[in-house]
Amino acid sequence: MTLKDSNKKKITLLNPSKWSKEMGTDWIYLLFDLFQIRTIATQFSEVTLDLVEYASKPTIYHTAPNFLAEKGPVENDLIKFALIRAPEWESLLFKISQPVLAKLDSDKDIDFSLDIFFPLYSTNLKEIFLGPEGEIKILKN
Repeated sequence: MTLKDSNKKKITLLNPSKWSKEMGTDWIYLLFDLFQIRTIATQFSEVTLDLVEYASKPTIYHTAPNFLAEKGPVENDLIKFALIRAPEWESLLFKISQPVLAKLDSDKDIDFSLDIFFPLYSTNLKEIFLGPEGEIKILKN
């Protein structure tokens, strides 16, 4: 399903089981709940989980996948995920009830237009690497 947000930016959402290598690796797992991280990533330290939970700006995290996500879009042995806090998008993800893959700036035809801004298009977007031993590295500030 491809959506267009209020800034006319396209986002394709995909069930992770439908992803194939031919689709590329520039996909991001979208999560609505902190506990969903365990379904896609290796375990983190409590401090690292706190960083994700209390992040004030939209952030894409890069981390090692767990055995389930290894079959998904892995790039340089890492997956990308974002915890979506914007109420409308969080509600949509809650209704889907599982992690979903998103491709930003999709070239697919639009299925629906929404009058809501997608948070990962924010000019304040950050990207952070999270290591299983508590390592944290800012990739994009």
